[in-house]
Amino acid sequence: LNPVPEGVSGELYIAGVNLARGYLGRPDLTADRFVPDPQGPSGSRMYRSGDLVRRRRDGAIEYLGRLDHQVKLRGLRIELGEIEAALRSRSGIRDAVVVLRDGRLVGYVAGEAQPDEAA
Repeated sequence: LNPVPEGVSGELYIAGVNLARGYLGRPDLTADRFVPDPQGPSGSRMYRSGDLVRRRRDGAIEYLGRLDHQVKLRGLRIELGEIEAALRSRSGIRDAVVVLRDGRLVGYVAGEAQPDEAA
């Protein structure tokens, strides 16, 4: 929650008068992502974006990636961990990893038997 020097990477926080108050019907997620703003007036909040960025010399913000396992595919944010958990829940699958490759989600699984692709 401290500003970093120019050129150093850090998480992007968003604040200001037009910032939303939280997620509708999701107090748990709101508490995690909307945090007190130590630089702002009393009671003000900041949004933890989960984006890794750095400020360049020209003042522009350069996007470096995500701090979590979310990816963006065709404009949608996808939580890879949810897909991995769904794969692991299948009979015979011991472990799973999902990645975004060439605009497609690809799942890798390890287990005792060949997974049923139809399932």
